[in-house]
Amino acid sequence: MAFLDIFPFTRGHLLVIPKRHGARLTDIPFDEQMGLIRSLDEICRRVETRFTPHYNVAMNTGANAGQIVMHVHFHVIPRYGEGNPFQIATRAAISDTDARAVVAELAPS
Repeated sequence: MAFLDIFPFTRGHLLVIPKRHGARLTDIPFDEQMGLIRSLDEICRRVETRFTPHYNVAMNTGANAGQIVMHVHFHVIPRYGEGNPFQIATRAAISDTDARAVVAELAPS
């Protein structure tokens, strides 16, 4: 599954998650990990063609690594030439209007 981050670093910041709960990637069965990677690949390809060919894929595992939500998830963060988004102290919530526009742009063709 994929959905917008409610406090995005950049426009189009998405989370890609498995349906099965697991705090760590190694908590879910290998075949489901591969399904997750296929979904991640599909989302990255949409970001490349519809927003920008530049993006970060990030995953934090464990509190000491910055994981806040203890469910395995990948961040896909489109990059538009801005500075390092990871050093932003606070992030604004995405508006409903912006969320709808981004979702429409990323919808399957």
